[in-house]
Amino acid sequence: MTDYRKINNITGWIVFLIATIVYVLTLEPTASFWDAGEFIACSYKLLVPHPPGAPFYLLIGRMFSMMASDPTQVAWWVNLLSALCSSFTVLFLFWTITIFAKKILIKEGETPTKGNILLVMGAGAVGALAYTFSDSAWFSAVEAEVYAMSSFFTAIVFWAMLRWEAKVGEAHSDKWLVLIAYLVGLSIGVHLLNLVTIPALAFIYYYRLYKPTLMGGLIAFGISAVIVVTILWGIIPGLPSIAGNVEVFFVNSLGMPFGSGIIFFVLLVVGAIVYGIMYSIKRNMRVLNTALLCLSFVLIGYSSYMIIPIRSSYEPTIDENDPDDIMSMVAYLKREQYGNRPLLYGPQYNAQPIGQEEGAMRYIKGKDKYIATQPKIEPVYDDKDLTLLPRIYSDAPQHISEYKKWVNLQEGQMPTFGQNLSFLINYQLGHMYWRYFLWNFVGREGDVQNSGVVWFVDEPGLPDQVANSKARNNFFAIPLIIGILGLIWQIRKDEKNAFIVGLLFFFTGMAIALYLNQPPTEPRERDYTFAGSYYAFSIWIGLGVVGMAGLLEKVLRNHTSRAAVATIVCLLAPAIMAAEGWDDHDRSKRYQSVDSAKNLLDSVAPNGILFTNGDNDTFPLWYAQEVEGYRTDVRVAVLSYLNTDWYVEQMMRPAYKSAPWPLTLGIENYRQGTNDYLPYDEKPQVAAGIDLKQFIELVKQNHPALRVQYGPGTTLTTFPTKTFVLHVDKEKVKQMDFIPEEKQGEIVDQMRWVINKSLLEKKHLVILDLLATNNWERPVYFSTTVNSSDYIGLSDYFQLDGLAYRVVPVKTTEQDERSFLSSPGYLNKEVMYDNLMNKFAFRNFDDPSIFYDENYYRFTANARDKFAKLAAAYLAEGNTTRAKALVDRCFTVLPVENVPYDYYTPQFITIYADLGEEKKAQELLEGMVKYSTDALNYYLTKGALFEMEIQTNMLMMQQLVFAAQELGMNERAAQLEQQFMQYLQRMRR
Repeated sequence: MTDYRKINNITGWIVFLIATIVYVLTLEPTASFWDAGEFIACSYKLLVPHPPGAPFYLLIGRMFSMMASDPTQVAWWVNLLSALCSSFTVLFLFWTITIFAKKILIKEGETPTKGNILLVMGAGAVGALAYTFSDSAWFSAVEAEVYAMSSFFTAIVFWAMLRWEAKVGEAHSDKWLVLIAYLVGLSIGVHLLNLVTIPALAFIYYYRLYKPTLMGGLIAFGISAVIVVTILWGIIPGLPSIAGNVEVFFVNSLGMPFGSGIIFFVLLVVGAIVYGIMYSIKRNMRVLNTALLCLSFVLIGYSSYMIIPIRSSYEPTIDENDPDDIMSMVAYLKREQYGNRPLLYGPQYNAQPIGQEEGAMRYIKGKDKYIATQPKIEPVYDDKDLTLLPRIYSDAPQHISEYKKWVNLQEGQMPTFGQNLSFLINYQLGHMYWRYFLWNFVGREGDVQNSGVVWFVDEPGLPDQVANSKARNNFFAIPLIIGILGLIWQIRKDEKNAFIVGLLFFFTGMAIALYLNQPPTEPRERDYTFAGSYYAFSIWIGLGVVGMAGLLEKVLRNHTSRAAVATIVCLLAPAIMAAEGWDDHDRSKRYQSVDSAKNLLDSVAPNGILFTNGDNDTFPLWYAQEVEGYRTDVRVAVLSYLNTDWYVEQMMRPAYKSAPWPLTLGIENYRQGTNDYLPYDEKPQVAAGIDLKQFIELVKQNHPALRVQYGPGTTLTTFPTKTFVLHVDKEKVKQMDFIPEEKQGEIVDQMRWVINKSLLEKKHLVILDLLATNNWERPVYFSTTVNSSDYIGLSDYFQLDGLAYRVVPVKTTEQDERSFLSSPGYLNKEVMYDNLMNKFAFRNFDDPSIFYDENYYRFTANARDKFAKLAAAYLAEGNTTRAKALVDRCFTVLPVENVPYDYYTPQFITIYADLGEEKKAQELLEGMVKYSTDALNYYLTKGALFEMEIQTNMLMMQQLVFAAQELGMNERAAQLEQQFMQYLQRMRR
């Protein structure tokens, strides 16, 4: 047995070493897209990320960041944390599989044979390595995200429960339960996914101590559900909520100082637990004692959340929701800014409220007491509009159109229970879980959103861009088949543990899909959410080795040979997963996420203010500024966050080299519940327009002229006209020298624009306030990726300086006749040329060995568009030298061999022709014709899920028709137009 333990440990660490080497070799060297930039920045400086935060992750990330030799290495070290968490997940998975395999093969007390040891180690290695190379686990292992550490907690908690099972009856065996409770508490400070392992843990406990019965099983499941609910709602938001109520009572009713109620509540809770533990010892109540110790250690682990209000109180530069007191902390933990989704019972998407009711009172910290603000308003629905399992619940227009792709919804019809169930089965489980599951163990079509599964043999007639994609991985279903074999074998040989693994598989997969109640569109694929489920299936892949050996029993009599052959055959699964997945998971040379952020920052003049979208538009910017200290004079403002008072208040504070925003309205005008929405209420007196500064002053005064009653007891501030006027000091603007020389004569005395909205949000009021107060002192920019509806009619006064539009007092109304190519405003040619040719970086896009996904190609398409527009502008004035230099640089740093064609690329066809390079123009035209027709022929057979790819390639085809016409290729243009019309008919069908 000693030899077995030694071999088990050594083999496990070898597998760990393999996983670590793989993950380190493929690790991203900088911040990737999505949340990684935010998490790296917040780890590096212990800032406050988006709710509900990940304080334990940040603390460990901070430790790793301290090992960096300079700020540019911080991202690699924080990414390394995910790599090590993932390889430790693999290690504990190995030991978990060997425990299960040993139970099947070796009876308790028996000395294991050489063949059995080999078979158990083979099972552990195959299953652990299969998980190592699974698509979702590998993805999370090489970037700074919480999911790798969350998977680690799942693995170690499940393994620890199995260790407890083996130690029951020994002295101090319950210490394993206390350890598990502590790990669960710590995991709350990373992600809540770990909580769904509790039902499986409960059945390990139940099967070990009790004789199984149906009623006993139901009771065990019920207790596990109570534990989950107690932690999920009772402890995480529940205790802070109660503490908040006590705090308000002590401060507002008893006149005590701030914090007194919290201190009293903490002492009360600690005192109650200590008393309970002492009582259990005195009465020799082991179960109660263990339960209270477990509760204590859950709370100790959960205490990592104290870092959130502590750091928030220092007003850091990233301080989402500003949770520096107990009241705001509760909202932070409850993720109130994201709203609620109905779970088991609720309204349908087209249910109309019949009334509304006030929720719990909200409080903000005042000077000497907590001030009550507008309570949360909850709509009330008629019972006939409510249903069980409301899956078709969102009334967002884009969601309704997507619902219709999955369910046959009739206009005005209330969805039936069957339709809700159909959407659940087909989309939420089928598309958003089983498709991901099969990606990991069967194969994946590609990296395009909504990509499907590759089964055994590739489809005939695939376009080159699909067939040759590095993200197209075909495992020939080998891991799936081995896993199913392992599942069947465990059911036959060890039914109880098969049920336990099945519970883990269900609750970390399908149960999460049920709980999330996802709408029919997501900004990105969500496979990483279900990594625990792939972990559970990898246990069965490992046990598939044991099943394979059983199948070979009649062919190979020698036990050792049979174990060796079964292991070698099943190692084919992780081997093919590694071979297929390496090229698309190797991020070791990818830098463009941060390069794109720096390019955007370099588009902004010194001390500028830059409005952006969230996520990929902002998080890399935060990383560049917070970690590498790059262009900290630029104040980045996320438009969606500007709808909150806490974020507006942050803009009123200095940040590094950026001064506070110049605003007329005070924070009291931006408090939540005040000026959240300003509806349009036309006033004939100002129909021709209102002075912007006057309007802001009226809002500040809460002037009756702007106030209108909306519903009983509710008055709102309105805007009385859609036309706004901002007077301009022309001489001051000329002296500031930010308008190009050729545009100096076009500076206007007053800016006049029409807001294209009937409802202004708080963020739009902030923009108007900034323009009214700024007096051109600070440059104001919009990222070119911002939704045009957020320009609020200012686009005629835009100046393009690179990848951002600057608001300037020069009006430009010329538009491209092809609306999708239109660029608002005019081009600041000299500044743009210097940015595109000298400042902007596009590292490694010329390296064909590097895989870039569609997130990167959105940014390269944007950059190509700017190269083309500037080249066309220089051609228009006869400067062919600069136009050619721009085109050459564009296709040098963003070659079409590595960066696919996009719908901005056709602009270069006519540019090549105007430069006298007709051959290149025709080659580009025909290359794009083949690319777009191949794509359309493929995606039109796939259906409405690929609407974005179809529309993109249709736009490309339309431009190719225009390009052929401009080249004088009338016959070719006619052919392309006919093809376009045929595709249009197919698309409409």
